[in-house]
Amino acid sequence: MTPSQLTDLLVARLVRDRGGSGQRWRKLMGRVQLYDLKTHRHCNWAISPTGSNAEIAAIERLLDDIRTSHPIVLDDH
Repeated sequence: MTPSQLTDLLVARLVRDRGGSGQRWRKLMGRVQLYDLKTHRHCNWAISPTGSNAEIAAIERLLDDIRTSHPIVLDDH
């Protein structure tokens, strides 16, 4: 999975589960930050969401769920 694929997956799930527009959720999530697998072997990505408390909580709950099935993300390049 790449950062863009991860973002697409997260946006699709948020729109399905919480409603709203994909553009809004994409903006609230921001970019996927990748970390070196040498130092982050169990999960090499993070997202720092913004928005209301409810929006951030929804994103963070989904991130926790997705990390279990997609802990490693490979660079798009």
